[in-house]
Amino acid sequence: MARTKFTNLDNLSLQDFEGDAELIPLMTPEDEDEINREELPETLPILPLRNTVLFPGVVIPITAGRDMSIDLINEANKGSKIIGVVSQKDETVENPSADDINTTGVVARILRVLKMPDGNVTVIIQGKKRFNVAEVITEKPYLVATVREVPETRPEKNSAEFKAIIESIKEQALQIIKQSPNIPSEAGFAIKNIESESFLINFVSSNMNLTVSEKQGLLEINDLQERALQTLRHMNTEMQKLELKNDIQSRVHNDMSQQQREYFLHQQMKTIQEELGGVSQEDEIDEMRQRAKKKKWDEKVGKQFKKELAKMQRMNPQVAEYSIQRNYLDLFLDLPWNKFSKDKFDLKRAKKILDRDHYGLDDVKKRIIEYLAVLKLRNDMKSPILCLYGPPGVGKTSLGKSVAEALGREYVRMSLGGLRDEAEIRGHRKTYIGAMPGRILQSLKKAGTSNPVFVLDEIDKLSNSNQGDPSSALLEVLDPEQNSEFHDNFLELGFDLSKVMFIATANNLGNIQPALRDRMEIINVTGYTIEEKVEIGKRHLLPKQLKEHGVTADQLKIAKPQLEKIVEGYTRESGVRGLEKQIAKMVRYAAKNIAMEEEYNVKIDNATVIDVLGSPKLQRNKYENNEVAGVVTGLAWTQVGGDILFIESILSKGKGNLTVTGNLGKVMKESATLAMEYIKSNAEELKLDPSVFEKYNVHIHVPEGATPKDGPSAGITMLTSLVSLFTQRKVKKNIAMTGEITLRGKVLPVGGIKEKILAAKRAHIKEIIMCAENERDIKEINEEYLKGLTFHYVNDMSEVLELALTNQKVKRAKEL
Repeated sequence: MARTKFTNLDNLSLQDFEGDAELIPLMTPEDEDEINREELPETLPILPLRNTVLFPGVVIPITAGRDMSIDLINEANKGSKIIGVVSQKDETVENPSADDINTTGVVARILRVLKMPDGNVTVIIQGKKRFNVAEVITEKPYLVATVREVPETRPEKNSAEFKAIIESIKEQALQIIKQSPNIPSEAGFAIKNIESESFLINFVSSNMNLTVSEKQGLLEINDLQERALQTLRHMNTEMQKLELKNDIQSRVHNDMSQQQREYFLHQQMKTIQEELGGVSQEDEIDEMRQRAKKKKWDEKVGKQFKKELAKMQRMNPQVAEYSIQRNYLDLFLDLPWNKFSKDKFDLKRAKKILDRDHYGLDDVKKRIIEYLAVLKLRNDMKSPILCLYGPPGVGKTSLGKSVAEALGREYVRMSLGGLRDEAEIRGHRKTYIGAMPGRILQSLKKAGTSNPVFVLDEIDKLSNSNQGDPSSALLEVLDPEQNSEFHDNFLELGFDLSKVMFIATANNLGNIQPALRDRMEIINVTGYTIEEKVEIGKRHLLPKQLKEHGVTADQLKIAKPQLEKIVEGYTRESGVRGLEKQIAKMVRYAAKNIAMEEEYNVKIDNATVIDVLGSPKLQRNKYENNEVAGVVTGLAWTQVGGDILFIESILSKGKGNLTVTGNLGKVMKESATLAMEYIKSNAEELKLDPSVFEKYNVHIHVPEGATPKDGPSAGITMLTSLVSLFTQRKVKKNIAMTGEITLRGKVLPVGGIKEKILAAKRAHIKEIIMCAENERDIKEINEEYLKGLTFHYVNDMSEVLELALTNQKVKRAKEL
């Protein structure tokens, strides 16, 4: 096929395009006939267009930024100026291949090439006639393909239907130009002066606000009458949109108020959303209805939802209450109504999990296993309210996670520390702007089930304010008889909390409201013993810190003796937070040396502990000798564990006054008075001269006077100290005691036995005297901790004196 005829079309009116021309002449029927008589070249360089479609006869500017497109335009401009133009299927493809372009395109002539300052090239091209890509010959440096002409079916010359369609297109185009403020009025003049019917169709199709795929669809229609009809349909759609937009604008006053202005904007947005297929109010309500069908709520809840949904349907979306109502219904749909996770009743597995995560805490673990056992036997049991009470750092909060894992339930934690607003528990009434549900329901929504393990952390830190009393609001939450219908102010409907397992934690029971404390089962989480702390450090804290600091277990080893040294010398606490900080220091010591490639002791010894942590801050009391009369070892319980203390007494010339020092509390002072009166009343049995009480003053002192001490458990220790003082008899070696006394000389049981026993063992005590009723406490202690200890159980003070005092006088005994 000849290709020379396309280069000789300069005689056509449409080609009279000079550099200084202001107007591009419109295609005439003669120009069209001339083009139709021309033959296509056999091959054409193909220029892919990203975001537009070229139609025959239409002149458009194209900006080329791709190297392959710029090379094609430059070479074609030097030669025949004839190129093939096709649109891309996907405009995001940067370097289109044969598979990325449409097969139907338009032969185009380059009218002018303009080089832009940014390196891009703008080319003005005019479409000639349609073609189909037969085969792509080459893709580098640009696409070149063999093409074949696409025959166009034209209607009969005097077709009344076709002429009617053309007239309709002209009228519709003039209407669109008139209605749209963005199209210049000169466009109407151009439409009126187009003589060629096919050029009119192509000109309108090219300038309509259509997508690339819609324009490509029009270009590919071979029947001219069908193409005209499809063009007219698209024009009708665009005309309807313009009328709808203008209709909305005409409803709004020029001097509208701010509220009217907002309403207008919302209406426009709604119309645009609906035109673009967005979500309208009706769609939103339908979506809520569909979600409601999947819920497992009962008839009462379902009825309430339908009522509130109907209320929302009647609301104007622009009013403030609409968003509150929508939030309310969203909460309704998000709450896990009657949705429960299945409990795992494998008690052995549960025990393994609890033992894995927490060392010690035997009473707590025992209670949880008991709960699981009962729940396994009776699947309808209401969940109990447990309150873990104990000092900070003993693992009360983390225990909740282990319980959740053991049960196979979701885990939720809510911190109550410093909570002062009752609405945080019960929520706000939805009549207020910004109303929200309480944190109880929010947490259940987050959990996704109605039976999670719910940890109420620091329940003793709740406080009151003028916004109400949150602890009183919790009464309903934590009452198994009431919480099956928990009322949230925002929800305004009862929600069942009876299947939730609440675990509260507290440091001080005295700060909890009595009514609230009565609703919970108190489980005392005692402080850890030194042996337990060492085990926790070895099993949990050291591996955790090694992982957090990027150190492996082979790069740092801390044996139990060194861990015990850290516990005794650098921490004094019930929990293990301080111990974890000290272990972290040891790990950082290793990390620093590893990073700096310096030598260090992988296996930590005592010298390294002192080098890293400094000199020991704390020294435990050790047992002293019995060479002095009136010095007796007692056993004491403190918040940081058990300890030993020494009761010292001394005589001085005077009138029989009793002085007690050492920052002692009222109860402890009373014990000293009791002991003194008991000795006076039993002087004859103790072989004492009654006159000695009037000749000497007695001073009792408990060392470490800066530390407050109180309690009745030093009673027998004080009595033994005073008898040793008055008789100048030695106290038996390596013996300690604890117990309360009465005026008649009876010995009463005391608490904190486990901690006291461990303190005695650390101080190398061999024998311990205590009340016979405390024998039951000894049986609960691990036998491993009792090795090397001998226990003497007594009921009367005479038994204590017989066991504690020897018949041997102390050195330099005083003659009384």
